[in-house]
Amino acid sequence: MGRKQREQRPSGLLSPLPQRGGGGQAHELVAAYKESPRFPEIARRAAQLAKAGESAEAILAAVAAEFGKAAEIARLRDDARPLRIYGEVGADIDAAAVAQIELALRLPIAVRGALMPDAHVGYALPIGGVFAAHNAVSPAMVGVDIGCRMHLSAYPEPPEELLRQRTPLLADLHAVTRFGVGAKRVRPADHAILDDPRWEATSITHSLRAKGAEQLGTSGAGNHFAELVVGEVLDPEALPDFPARFSALLTHSGSRGLGSSIASHFGRVATQETARKARVPRMYEWLDLDSQPGQDYWTAMELAGAFAKANHEVIHAAFARRSGLKPVAVVQNHHNFAWRVGDLVVHRKGATPAGAGTLGIIPGSMGTASYIVVGLGNEEGLQSASHGAGRRASRRQAKESIALHQVREWLAERNILVDGLSADESPQAYKDIERVLELQVRAALIRPVARMHPVAVIMAGGVGED
Repeated sequence: MGRKQREQRPSGLLSPLPQRGGGGQAHELVAAYKESPRFPEIARRAAQLAKAGESAEAILAAVAAEFGKAAEIARLRDDARPLRIYGEVGADIDAAAVAQIELALRLPIAVRGALMPDAHVGYALPIGGVFAAHNAVSPAMVGVDIGCRMHLSAYPEPPEELLRQRTPLLADLHAVTRFGVGAKRVRPADHAILDDPRWEATSITHSLRAKGAEQLGTSGAGNHFAELVVGEVLDPEALPDFPARFSALLTHSGSRGLGSSIASHFGRVATQETARKARVPRMYEWLDLDSQPGQDYWTAMELAGAFAKANHEVIHAAFARRSGLKPVAVVQNHHNFAWRVGDLVVHRKGATPAGAGTLGIIPGSMGTASYIVVGLGNEEGLQSASHGAGRRASRRQAKESIALHQVREWLAERNILVDGLSADESPQAYKDIERVLELQVRAALIRPVARMHPVAVIMAGGVGED
């Protein structure tokens, strides 16, 4: 009688799974658990229940009771979240950079984004991309060179005095700077960052302290630089400590091997964590900030940012001691970092913070003007600005199309000394800084408060990331 009743029961999801070969069907029934590290155990339990003649409904209920509910797998949205673009696509900004950030804005964590006029294609987010996520951080969208930043020390000496001393001052700058992958100082530097308790907060930061100590006070490769500039204040109220005409040291670099190692490590962690809950393109993975991996990355990221700041402070202090120039003001900012604003995490991949009243630096190139700006707190632009002029040509394109002898002539006409000249970092490889600035002023993102021009530049050269 019991056998007959089982044979007459309707087939389907709520029917018993066949005892012979039921393990395979049970495996499919619990496929939603495939990303769980306990999946082999879950599949065995489902097979046991199937062999015992339990229905699909009973198996799922029992598995949920023992192992919890299966995580729902999220996917890209069909439509991107809101995006504000500052510049003309196809003229100011390449369409490929727009496609990159639009892909990011289809992620389940995406809230909204902005694209600055210096934007060009990068890894995950374009350089010049700003991405706001809900309670999550993406290591790839922060970038490899975590906390890459600008640092300016202004001196009271007028421009003509800096030009008079340019040759010995350039020699002083060479003596206190080291550029390139793996670069180390002749003598180790000392700074309070080496005693920061965050070195012991995670296993990865603990393992990187020795590397940090070796590279403290050095700069990376690629577009990183140190330059002597002369400037004029455009808005005295915004820069009360600056002389109307001033000299300065301006540097651009980041967190060196420390930041790169943190980015690589947590990039792998993000890949594993995201695979449990979503299907997204490579490098668009993230870490939830209420998870332990997310908290660990945040701590490591902030340490890398503090380390980048310390690098600049060591260089500027050493230059001041050697040259005898005493700074009267300092301006500095990150541009490869993430900031928490309530439940939002604002990623600025090559973008400058531009909150209301916030000072920042937007450099041009080795041969063009740079600007100190004050942010206007534009919410539509996620309180951000460009981090520079932005590349108009890739490194490969620049090397193939720009003749170095012409660049040397161009720089000589403008009386600019450059050490480490390369075609891929020449002024001709970059967008027009005046156009980039104009677009941001017109959009009420920033207001320029000082203009500077380079007179002596040391470029890092070699491969590097913005």
